Amino acid sequence: MFKSLIAFFIITLLSGCGYNTLQSSDETITASWAEVLNQYQRRADLAPNLVNVVKGYAAHEKDVLVQVTEARAKVGSIQATPELVNDEQAFKNFIAAQGQMTSAISRLLAVAENYPQLKADGLFRDLQAQLEGTENRITVARNRYIQAVKEYNITVRSFPSNLTAMMFGYKTKPSFTVENEKAISVAPTVDFNAAPVPK
Repeated sequence: MFKSLIAFFIITLLSGCGYNTLQSSDETITASWAEVLNQYQRRADLAPNLVNVVKGYAAHEKDVLVQVTEARAKVGSIQATPELVNDEQAFKNFIAAQGQMTSAISRLLAVAENYPQLKADGLFRDLQAQLEGTENRITVARNRYIQAVKEYNITVRSFPSNLTAMMFGYKTKPSFTVENEKAISVAPTVDFNAAPVPK
């Protein structure tokens, strides 16, 4: 009977000190991170097709094509597991690799502006639309992850739940950051339906 009362008291104490909130928040982060990875993988899968279509029209733009291929290879070399969010340095490396991928794809799309026939290619337009949709999904997934991490980190750092977090080894998790927030807050505009520039 006495052991049952102690167990009940401990369970009540833990639930009142944020243990359940920590568990729930941690699961939300895991699910949010899985969606981020899913969308990044979708983008990585589109990249080779995009490179092949552009190569057909702009083979001499070798540097840009190689940059996309190398960026995709670097992204693929990082083990993107749910545990990545618990390792701040690995998380930073992952984000840096994704940033290189974003830059390489942006350069590839900019090259397309110089090739009216490429811009008119139906497959290219389809891939570009899929890529645009994927970038939007990445933004949504990242925002959900950022919100989940924010709520979790508040719980880990707030009293009295911070005591529970320390007792069970819960630590703050890294979130997405950018070096130039002002520059990326404006989405690039790419209009593939614009009239071709005469050569």
